[in-house]
Amino acid sequence: MGRIVLNQVTKSFDDVQVIPPLDLTIQDGEFTVFVGPSGCGKSTLLRLIAGLEDTSSGNIEIDGNDATALPPSKRGLAMVFQSYALYPHMSVRKNIAFPMRMAKMSQEEQDKRIEAAAKALNLTDYLDRKPGQLSGGQRQRVAIGRAIVREPAAFLFDEPLSNLDAALRVGMRMEISELHKKLKTTMVYVTHDQVEAMTMADKIVVLQAGVIEQVGSPLELYHTPRNVFVAGFIGSPKMNLLTGAEADKHGAHTIGIRPEHITVSTTEGLWQGTVGVAEHLGSDTFIHIHGIEGCDPITVRASGDYPVNYGDTVYLTPDPSLIHKFGADGLRL
Repeated sequence: MGRIVLNQVTKSFDDVQVIPPLDLTIQDGEFTVFVGPSGCGKSTLLRLIAGLEDTSSGNIEIDGNDATALPPSKRGLAMVFQSYALYPHMSVRKNIAFPMRMAKMSQEEQDKRIEAAAKALNLTDYLDRKPGQLSGGQRQRVAIGRAIVREPAAFLFDEPLSNLDAALRVGMRMEISELHKKLKTTMVYVTHDQVEAMTMADKIVVLQAGVIEQVGSPLELYHTPRNVFVAGFIGSPKMNLLTGAEADKHGAHTIGIRPEHITVSTTEGLWQGTVGVAEHLGSDTFIHIHGIEGCDPITVRASGDYPVNYGDTVYLTPDPSLIHKFGADGLRL
């Protein structure tokens, strides 16, 4: 079991409170992702759960037991860091076995767990290699294998893919997601990359300045962001947010429309603008258009072969059924 509950948890460094009173429940077997901009408190929150930082107040329960005062080794959790933290002089087998050796586990049980972890992570052929002979993705899998053999109540991942190149990140995203489905173990994952959050999570926790802005499934956050911050953070490219006359027409302080919910035309539309940068990505083209009051530039997602040139005049029409409305306080109307 790996249910984690935070009750009115706070964290201060000297006189600076970085986590105001916070409540959160992570259900057993859930893949929960903490996401937010740099400095939002997501890694601090993970370290509080792990026991690597002490709470200033409040309590943390793991499987119904108060773990607030327990050291990391007694919490039944396994953490995978951004840096692989592997021993370069040890083989993959010995790196994976290290926590079991420290726990004085029998050699038979060690071998059994190593073989199972290596099979799950496609590392069987690499067990006798040293970390220096592996790719970045393989080294990260070794670090995950070292966590798996501990059979923890939950896995904690602190930006584990940020050191990998783009192609490896995509591959490892898929591997970690598949591993979660195989193990059915609670996973708590920290990232600043909202694409990682959207593609991996059962539940996303959006943080800003230590405050939880919204908790929900990826599609809940995409379709019904509860405030302007979440609306602008979730989605790639981010939602266009307009203020002024256009928002007034809808009885709102701010309106939001996603790039994929705007039709672009060279002949007619609700708004007129001028093409700036067009990013051609193959399957899609992201067109950044200037001259729209209240949001400059505005981003539109068009087909990959959409013919557009810098300086062209274009006309935009948002889908009225997909416009998001927010009040002066930033909350959804």
